[in-house]
Formats: sequence, structure tokens, C-alpha cells
Amino acid sequence: MSMVRFDPFRDLATMQDRINRIFGDAYTRRFDDDLTQRGEWSPAVDIYENADQGIVLTAELPGIAREDIDLRVEHNTLTLRGERKRDTSIKQEQYHRVERAYGAFSRSFSLPSRIDTEQVRAEFKEGLLIITLPVKAAAKPRQIEVAIS
Repeated sequence: MSMVRFDPFRDLATMQDRINRIFGDAYTRRFDDDLTQRGEWSPAVDIYENADQGIVLTAELPGIAREDIDLRVEHNTLTLRGERKRDTSIKQEQYHRVERAYGAFSRSFSLPSRIDTEQVRAEFKEGLLIITLPVKAAAKPRQIEVAIS
């Protein structure tokens, strides 16, 4: 009798494939279908507070030109839109495999009311979009001295 290595993820992948077939792949993106077709995508984003208690949002946008990025703040909502375009000099039949996603994307983020939307700054370097969202001066915490009587 030969030993078979137990792989719990194989069973999970099989179960996920069955569920995907039930729902008609409406909510999934399969990578083993036609390898030259990809659907919508959205860039990965990190959001954190910096030392000044402002919020910093960093989005990975490799292969996207600065001109193809649209960044807006409206009604305390930050909206990031853009498009990663496929190289048109390469014909579809020349591809052996396409794993990178192409096309338009849109991500929206609700901003807390303490953010000063007039002072938002964005910097794009080495494929990263770094958006700094400073806190309004009135919203910054301040130390109050307690008097002893």
C-alpha cells in the first residue's frame, strides 16, 4: 500500500469548484479557464494611520500610466479609478499565458468626517499611488491641563 499525502486544501478547492458551478461562476474569477481572458480587477490597497493621525492609503498600480488614474474626493468619499491597458503591439494569438488582469477599475472608500478633504495629497512613484489624508486641525486631540484647586 502506498502512502498518500493528506492535502486539506485539495478538498476545499474541489468543494469551491462545485459551488462555483452551482452559482454559474457569477462571483468568481477562474484562472484555469481560457488563459487569455480576464475580467474586472481592482488594485490591492493598504490603509493605515500615520504619526500625525492622518490616514494614508497606498494602492498598487503597476503598469498604469499616471494619466490613466482618476482620483476624486466627493461627499467624504474617496474614489480611485483607472485603467491598465494591454500592450496592443502583441497580438492575441501570440500569447501563451496571461495572468495579469487588464481593464478599468474603480474603488471607493468612505472617509471619516475628521479628514480635511481640501488638503488631500497624492504621489505616484514606482507603481504605488500614495494618498495622504490629513486630519482637520480642530479634530486633532489636544492635551488639557487639569488645574488643582
